Amino acid sequence: MGSLIKVNQLRARLLQTARPAIAMAAHNPLGAKLVAEAGFDAVWVSGFELSASHAVPDASILPMSVNLEATRGMSEVQDLPLIVDLDTGFGNAVNISYAIPRFVAAGATAVVIEDKTFPKDSSLRAGGRHPLVSIEEFGGKIAAAKSSGSVLVIARTEALIAGLGQEEAIRRGCAYVEAGADAILVHSKQRTPDEILGFCRAWPGQVPLVIVPTSYPQLAFREVGELGKVGLIICGNHAIRAAVASMRHTFQRILDEGSISGVEDQIASTSDIFELQGDDFMRTIEKTYLR
Repeated sequence: MGSLIKVNQLRARLLQTARPAIAMAAHNPLGAKLVAEAGFDAVWVSGFELSASHAVPDASILPMSVNLEATRGMSEVQDLPLIVDLDTGFGNAVNISYAIPRFVAAGATAVVIEDKTFPKDSSLRAGGRHPLVSIEEFGGKIAAAKSSGSVLVIARTEALIAGLGQEEAIRRGCAYVEAGADAILVHSKQRTPDEILGFCRAWPGQVPLVIVPTSYPQLAFREVGELGKVGLIICGNHAIRAAVASMRHTFQRILDEGSISGVEDQIASTSDIFELQGDDFMRTIEKTYLR
């Protein structure tokens, strides 16, 4: 499906705030394929998960090429829209202008950029650094992104993460809409949804909101839909967390039992993996063309 068609379809889907779209995180093409298989609305190409999969902090350490190649790989194996986490955009408005066309070519349907300074620190890290750039500077980055390719630009404000309060978060969100943002992502590290719910109810509603309920998982998707303000809910890091928990359990059991037999009925079969790899298609090529 062409990129512009996907962009328009996702734009329309984000306006259905009574039933927000749900994006699941992935950090490699296999994960993206499983997201599509499960029936989610979109894939979140997660910067946190990519960093974790390389065993480095989520702090602008990996080069843009890693994110770009992950995006391209995910685009090649499934058809859901890709919402790509670009953190602070790899620098200033100049960096954004160079990055966006490359991510569009790699298959991005939407990008998320945040108003922190570069290099960023993870929003949920205890004691993290959360200085924000000026509204004017970030508005320029949004405008640069919008002019650089056919992609939805979701502007993420970290005002609540930085402890600046709802009024500043609303002020920044409204300014980012004026700069051209297609949606506003608002993030919170509070352990209850009260802060986010307060922001959503106060939001004047020029564009749909996006939330990432990692810290307040008790908030049901149905409750979010009742707000009539949120177009997208991102499950921001559940693929990598599920993988780590499963691998730890499996590895420890193998060592404890001195055998691999006990885990066989709890892990994917090799035939399942072959199917996810597209083995049947390769066999067809072999039969048709190998001489």
